[in-house]
Amino acid sequence: MVKVVPTHAEDFGSANTRETPIHPQSFIRHHIQLRATLQHSEAWFCARDVGRLMGLEINARQVVKLDEDQRQMMYLSGNDGAQETLMLSESGVYAMLVYHYCPENRHLRRWLTHQVVPMLHQESKSVSGPHVRLMSLAGETLKILHWRNEPWVRMRDMPYLVTQEGRGYC
Repeated sequence: MVKVVPTHAEDFGSANTRETPIHPQSFIRHHIQLRATLQHSEAWFCARDVGRLMGLEINARQVVKLDEDQRQMMYLSGNDGAQETLMLSESGVYAMLVYHYCPENRHLRRWLTHQVVPMLHQESKSVSGPHVRLMSLAGETLKILHWRNEPWVRMRDMPYLVTQEGRGYC
């Protein structure tokens, strides 16, 4: 058995392909842009932008100390097309703030926590919030809630689904 070990950008895993670039939201603090996006209800921030806000240069080498779920390569759309960008999760940004502690960065953490992240979540709710659909099953109409790309059924409707499961309806 051969173990393949990636050597560069693949180390961080790619969230999407070139065909589906992510359109990030832009936030401005002290005339510095911060690009951020919400993926599966988790906030992700451009590492380069976070570094500029912290007064550092954050690159792939510096984020190796983060856990794998705190860093990821994503294709972000921009003025010059889609570019592969190193992104940090919300917990990854907070970890970088701790690793590179500077008292002035407390204001950056507060801004991220109280303004940026809530705005990302607020935008995502308006775009793809939960929605209810009706399903006909054995003469009954059931309500199914679709949330985070998964169907949810009320507990009181479960007996209909369980009894019909053996008949090939589900």
